[in-house]
Amino acid sequence: MSLIKEQDYGTPARPGEATVSVEIDGTTVLVPEGTSVMRAAAECGIDIPKLCATDNLEPFGSCRLCLVDIDGRRGSPASCTTPVAEGMKVRTQTPELAELRRGVMELYISDHPLDCLTCPANGDCELQDMAGVVGLRQVRYGFDGENHLDLPTDSTNPYFDFDASKCIACSRCVRACGEVQGTFALTIEGRGFESKVAAGAGGTFMESDCVSCGACVQACPTSTLQERSVVELGMPARSVLTTCAYCGVGCSFKAELRGDEVVRMVPYKDGKANEGHSCVKGRFAFGYASHPDRQLKPMVRERITDPWREVEWEEAIGHVGSRMLDIQARHGAGAIGGISSSRCTNEEVYVVQKMVRAAFGNNNVDTCARVCHSPTGYGLKQTYGTSAGTQDFKSVDEADVILIIGANPTDAHPVFGSRIKRRLRQGAKLIVADPRKIDLVRSPHVQAEHHLPVRPGTNVALINAMSHVVVTEGLVDREFVAERCEDFAEWERFISAPEHSPEAVESITGIPAAELRAATRLYAGARNATIMYGLGVTEHSQGSTMVMGMANLAMATGNIGRNGVGVNPLRGQNNVQGSCDMGSFPHELPGYRHISDDVVRGTFETLWGRVLHPEPGLRIPNMFDAAIDGTFMGLFVQGEDIVQSDPNTKHVTAALSAMDLVVVQDLFLNETSKYAHVFLPGTSFLEKNGTFTNAERRINRVRPVMAPRTGKHEWEIVCEIAQAMGYPMKYDDSAQIMDEIAMTTPTFAGVSFTKLDQVGSVQWPCNDAAPEGTPIMHIDGFVRGRGRFMLTDYVPTQERGTRKFPLILTTGRILSQYNVGAQTRRTGNTAWHPEDLLEMHPHDAEVRGIRDGDTVALASRVGETSLRVKIAERMPVGVVYTTFHHPVTGVNVVTTENSDWATNCPEYKVTAVQVSLPHPTPTPASASASASVT
Repeated sequence: MSLIKEQDYGTPARPGEATVSVEIDGTTVLVPEGTSVMRAAAECGIDIPKLCATDNLEPFGSCRLCLVDIDGRRGSPASCTTPVAEGMKVRTQTPELAELRRGVMELYISDHPLDCLTCPANGDCELQDMAGVVGLRQVRYGFDGENHLDLPTDSTNPYFDFDASKCIACSRCVRACGEVQGTFALTIEGRGFESKVAAGAGGTFMESDCVSCGACVQACPTSTLQERSVVELGMPARSVLTTCAYCGVGCSFKAELRGDEVVRMVPYKDGKANEGHSCVKGRFAFGYASHPDRQLKPMVRERITDPWREVEWEEAIGHVGSRMLDIQARHGAGAIGGISSSRCTNEEVYVVQKMVRAAFGNNNVDTCARVCHSPTGYGLKQTYGTSAGTQDFKSVDEADVILIIGANPTDAHPVFGSRIKRRLRQGAKLIVADPRKIDLVRSPHVQAEHHLPVRPGTNVALINAMSHVVVTEGLVDREFVAERCEDFAEWERFISAPEHSPEAVESITGIPAAELRAATRLYAGARNATIMYGLGVTEHSQGSTMVMGMANLAMATGNIGRNGVGVNPLRGQNNVQGSCDMGSFPHELPGYRHISDDVVRGTFETLWGRVLHPEPGLRIPNMFDAAIDGTFMGLFVQGEDIVQSDPNTKHVTAALSAMDLVVVQDLFLNETSKYAHVFLPGTSFLEKNGTFTNAERRINRVRPVMAPRTGKHEWEIVCEIAQAMGYPMKYDDSAQIMDEIAMTTPTFAGVSFTKLDQVGSVQWPCNDAAPEGTPIMHIDGFVRGRGRFMLTDYVPTQERGTRKFPLILTTGRILSQYNVGAQTRRTGNTAWHPEDLLEMHPHDAEVRGIRDGDTVALASRVGETSLRVKIAERMPVGVVYTTFHHPVTGVNVVTTENSDWATNCPEYKVTAVQVSLPHPTPTPASASASASVT
């Protein structure tokens, strides 16, 4: 397999029908109006030399290599900045053009190191290529005069170097940072011969606002910006197209390798979720897959106090099977269960829930997705009829107003965050509802029209007030409601009540009534308005109610069923959507169909050859409670560190300690494995063969770049455990598992590996009615028929500030780290975030005598931890914030067992806490005297 080469058309495609006819070197081509001559030429197979042009950036016209001759026009215009015109005749190759291009190239080369043979970009350098294309054979100018050859190299970034001596000042990196990423961290400093690329105010890349997305590295046509991995390992020789295993954006990448060693991850231009962009995690933080901490052999032990003993696979799997059967014999069929992982493929998740239902003989299966987005599934299913977002990512390009609630896209979903910023720079308006002033509230060239600093726990009061304004100010789209919805009259009476007005809830939410009314009018008055939300919506005691409230607001304003609108959850992990789709909840089979449905259950019983229990099984919190009670004694945990990620850590560890058998399947020994009796090594995404489903319901292929380093695929291990328990469960490969998913799950009926390899990706539903998938849901009608308005009573959370715990803690992610940090902490990303920090408003810090950088005690009614403080004006008074990426902090020691009323999703976002300086340890008198003498 060779490197995947993607054609660069020089300038972006223009929308519209191909109606303009132009003749280029005797070849006629039809292109849309506004297309550049350069792109028109590329589309008919004619490549014009270029250096400053690339097709994901707007034309710039600085390098002067792409000159062409056009009949009837004077001079030789740049083809990148010249749009086509009807009947235009262009010549790209003449003796005069050749001479001009050689002269330009000679000037570039005269101030460039002539070290091609030792340069890490040798063979992958556009400057080198263009010198050959224009026929440059010699350079008349020496290096005796002024030049830039002694400029230093900036090596402060952990992943790439900036060698200024090789820079040709083409501005591609600067433009990529602005146009693609939207950070604007780079600029061209100086003029003429003194022009040079600068990071920030002339400092280093690490001192600047650079977020290490890799857009600049990708754009650079020379070795000026070069991945350090390429310098160390050499240029890659082959590519494998796969999907990132970090957040729910689901970016497509070319894994580029030398042999079986990954040299770099390059974002794939045809990836429909990311369109050639990336973030620091997906682009650079892949080294964890080969980290020496990885456990590659199975291990067992009798007691959690015993040392681990490495064993062969046969012994480990046989041990799990026999111990699970023994527990059932002693405690009953329901005494064991499993937890699936949102980091694993659809196929791996599917076999886990199948193992639990068919081999374990119960429905005790749950997933980490429940502790983040289960309210999404419940709320959207009640209102719209399906447990997923309504749009594709591209839809936001047509939004006029974007309402972001409880999400921080630039940190948690950065590639989509960049897309949002591009749309805002084009003129869309932004409303942010979040306790913190997230970066999108104000960043370069972006500013929210309204920031609604909603108090944690009061989301439902906020959304009800917005709907109240819509109803009472005549902003309802009554034609849409009458045609598409039901139960509106009852909801209208409910939401019109005075207690839902912005004035009535101002003291609850903390949002001035006038500001809330203005924001609502902006949303409701837009041609297209979309809602994007995250865990700041779902991880509340009223998470499901809030999702239904947002669905109500979108229906009332007619913002459903077309491009630019919708209600869209931003999924936290790479396969949160997929793990839910695959039947990982105790009450649902794959495709969100209830276990009590005899017809649905019969489909699986016939195929699996087992009678399935019609009653829902235990959720994770129920498993923990039952373990402490002595009735639940065996647990299989797939790719999830529940000790670090689940709330009330003491309760979790007490439950695990009470079990007879805990089996952990993961890449690394983690906090949960401290309580495990069997450790089964897992595979990284670079070894997986299957699919992930991202936040927009897009099913993407995950292709292995190497064989499993453990010797087994994860789905094979699960199947062998089932067989060890007496249930025959075998597949030849993961493609067969997807075939079974398609056979049993209507929304996946048209999905297969063959299909995905042909078309790239599809969004479910993909079936006979939608063979190419469904980018936009609910176009002609809702999945449930008519959209259903739900009553959304605001019920205050039980977790409130007290004299003992007067502050409210809320949690979230940071850009450079991912979830519990098991992967990113084993990469260079620790350069940006080596520890969890507690953000705190200056007022709250001052009254406690706390200074920036102090180590403090963070305590709640269930636990206490310590961490350093970062004083931050973006925090509201009374609210503190931290991340959960480092186990040494263990922030979930302080989060409580409060959860969503419908789904048990933990209320991570509202915990009453106190922050204080630790009490000094008493000093012995002798030591004190000694110290005073000193």
